[in-house]
Amino acid sequence: MGPETRTRVTRNVIGRLRLAAQGLLGPAFESPPEAVRWMTAMQAQDLKAALWAVGLRVRGANADTVRAALDDGSIVRSWPMRGTLHLLAPEDLRWILDITAARLLRGMGSRHRELQIEARDVDIVRDTALELVSGGGAATRQELFEAFERAGQSTAGQRGIHLLGILCQRAWLVQGPLVGNQQLIKAFDEWIPKSRELDRAEGVAELLLRYMLSHGPATERDFAWWSNTPVTEVRSALALVKDQLAALEFEGTSYWMSPATAALLDDGVPGQRSLLALPGFDEFLLGYTDRSLVLPTEHARKVVPGGNGMFKKTIVSGGEVIGTWATKGNGRTAAVVPEPFDAVNGLRPAAQKSFELQTARYLTFLGSS
Repeated sequence: MGPETRTRVTRNVIGRLRLAAQGLLGPAFESPPEAVRWMTAMQAQDLKAALWAVGLRVRGANADTVRAALDDGSIVRSWPMRGTLHLLAPEDLRWILDITAARLLRGMGSRHRELQIEARDVDIVRDTALELVSGGGAATRQELFEAFERAGQSTAGQRGIHLLGILCQRAWLVQGPLVGNQQLIKAFDEWIPKSRELDRAEGVAELLLRYMLSHGPATERDFAWWSNTPVTEVRSALALVKDQLAALEFEGTSYWMSPATAALLDDGVPGQRSLLALPGFDEFLLGYTDRSLVLPTEHARKVVPGGNGMFKKTIVSGGEVIGTWATKGNGRTAAVVPEPFDAVNGLRPAAQKSFELQTARYLTFLGSS
């Protein structure tokens, strides 16, 4: 940014710029596929949280709207990065796997050895799975594991889910339509008949560009962690796309974002009075290796109690995480309880009202009111 920038950059301003880039000061998108395609990949290990993460960004969406997109294959859910489930546009999954899967699988090598998973075992479960689901078929995870067992492949402990993950990361299988809260397993090439093809350098550059457009302001290291790509490769990719991005220096670090997001610094960064009830695992918090810009370090353990990787739902005010929230009860008896970090003063009256409006929308989204 040049000297004409009118908004003084602070941590909260960066948080609000990220809210704007991610379509959270809107909602900004007309359909779940549009939102997911813009975000490129969205954390989705918790299905209900993933539905709400998409719903927050889509006008008029409810849980059924997002589930329908999974059912018709206009968005897909798989393990493209960091060994965790994400939502993606179907045409993006294969080329992203081409970039990420080999390194991911190498990194899981010791765990696979502990589980006694060898190349021969992968060949057996691949052939078994494709025999079960090819020709338009589908299988539940349990049906797939039972077939593995009949083929002499134990699924005890975590062996079954690791075998399934390998088959998905190698683009032989993919998760398809929902049955309740479980997804049926489909043959990748049948569920996703058309995929884009990009060579590695082109693919890393596109992935970096799309990440910065949808997640920026963000750093090289944020993207390297998010995509599990070596920093040296990230820097080469950035050289190819930085003319399509805007740069911002903050506390000695370079941040990258879309020109449209950067322009908000001149026009006035929105969201100063915004309050959002975000799901656990939302990209606003999970999409960066350094979360301290939006989550004060002293409160980090309140979002991830015990540091066990399970993220609580967060209350975000003006670009900063100020607390967590939880639901109690089910259906029409469901209630939403705020857990602000400031336990003495709680939420201010205006924030409390905004929180109530947000959570009412959440319950309506789920069909609970």
